[in-house]
Amino acid sequence: MTRLALLLWMSVATLLPLQAAAFGFDDVAAIAQREAAQPYAAPTPRLPAELKGLNYDGLRDIRYRPEKAIWREQGLPFELQFFHLGGSNVLPVDIHEVHEGRARLLAYDPAAWDFGRHRFDRSGWGRGEQALGHAGFRVHHALNTPAYKDELVVFLGASYFRALGAGQQYGLSARGLALDTVGGAAGEEFPRFKAFWVERPTATATTLTIHALLDSPRATAALRFVFQPGATTLVDVQQRLFLRAPAPGQAPLAMVGLAPLTSMYLHGENQPQALDFRPEVHDSDGLLLAGQAAPGAATEWLWRPLVNPRTPMASSFTLQRLEGFGLMQRDRQFASYEDPEARYERRPSAWVQPVGDWGPGRVVLLQLPTPDETEDNIVATWVPATLPPPGQPLDIAYRLHWQGQALTQPPSAHTVQSRRGRSWAPLAPGELQFLIDFDGPALRALPPGTSVQAVASVASPGARITDAQAYPHPLGGWRLRLRALRADPSQPLELRAFLQQGPHALTETWAALVPGEAAVPGSASSTAPAPAEERARIPSPPEPETRR
Repeated sequence: MTRLALLLWMSVATLLPLQAAAFGFDDVAAIAQREAAQPYAAPTPRLPAELKGLNYDGLRDIRYRPEKAIWREQGLPFELQFFHLGGSNVLPVDIHEVHEGRARLLAYDPAAWDFGRHRFDRSGWGRGEQALGHAGFRVHHALNTPAYKDELVVFLGASYFRALGAGQQYGLSARGLALDTVGGAAGEEFPRFKAFWVERPTATATTLTIHALLDSPRATAALRFVFQPGATTLVDVQQRLFLRAPAPGQAPLAMVGLAPLTSMYLHGENQPQALDFRPEVHDSDGLLLAGQAAPGAATEWLWRPLVNPRTPMASSFTLQRLEGFGLMQRDRQFASYEDPEARYERRPSAWVQPVGDWGPGRVVLLQLPTPDETEDNIVATWVPATLPPPGQPLDIAYRLHWQGQALTQPPSAHTVQSRRGRSWAPLAPGELQFLIDFDGPALRALPPGTSVQAVASVASPGARITDAQAYPHPLGGWRLRLRALRADPSQPLELRAFLQQGPHALTETWAALVPGEAAVPGSASSTAPAPAEERARIPSPPEPETRR
């Protein structure tokens, strides 16, 4: 459906009598289904040259006037403000307000913007079909104090969105859909939200509902978000996905990723960087997942510390039933980062909690090399084992938890930190050492003198465990000292370790994937290209307010 057809359809919707059914998710899903049956029509950018040529700072100089915020005059608990098109944000999204069952387009208004130092000829920017539209929008709410409406969520760029809980600062992003992030012959395909419908809240509302229409060459989708702000901001997501039939000559999809999360990891305790004064730099420090590997099996909790690899690394965890996954920021102390501007200790964790049984599938983690903290290099997503045929719906629902201090943790014990390195004693050539600290209720409940076993394994060919010892930590919890030897240091090393008492596991499983080291120049491993399915790059979503 073209933008003109979509606007005409919405014009008809605005004429519906008040007694007609209210506009909602099923209406957006009907649009998505109709569009999935049609060939994909790529949007055409039509920005004035002066806007397209703006750099980061030039675009930031154009700001929406807060006094023009949608619903400010009505004194409602939520407000909307818009982002201006320009620079890399070249495609407009249609943003509607839904009120009393009717939807109306929130049109571009040149008078609602402060253009700073720019002196553009804006004649015609706000008229008819040539109106610019908006690049995206943000929601404001009194999140931290009743006296001020903070940013709560931002939708800006492709299908990215970011949300905050109280006391948090923007970090990782969620996405509506991930296509061919790993395994695509032509690289990753980035779906985009092309239209939104935001339901006007009541004067006493504690939640905000947003509907979105997603479009891509090989898929469409309708999504419904219900945001509930708080110390942990909750987002209930309903999604209906439709795959398009491949066009002639178009490769079929290799991967459909649901509930994707995107983040940044530069370095940390398990991968220190000597030249950076900051001990750690990351928006997330690990992937946490919970699920059942086989029907009827007990729930297993796994923690994979993130890394900044030398070459791309993709890994996955196959499950019969997913109970949750997330990119987490477990280090919550300023001393872990020592960065008074970026405040990485305030970056949220995002936990995906499925509603209902999603069936078998796998959690995929893609880790890419990044030279600095300005590029997102981490993706985690759920890939279902089976997909419906083109045109048939795939329905899922889940709850996103944007967490701060109150993190989702396994009920037993979790990894507090995992440090890589040696002390005074040298390691053998090819040998690595990790000190893994665990803490939690299961360990705190152990009486003094309890015997605890360290259980460790290695999955990489030619590698072996050389030492695994467990002992109480002087500050509480237990420490596991792990040493492993790999035959080829240029190849990744996969390690797993946990603590056990008798037949009972006491902790989550620490499941590290250690990148290979730089190969010796001239060796075969130094010239081999990365696998094709691992060459995707992740564009960072535009920063909504401040630089990192």
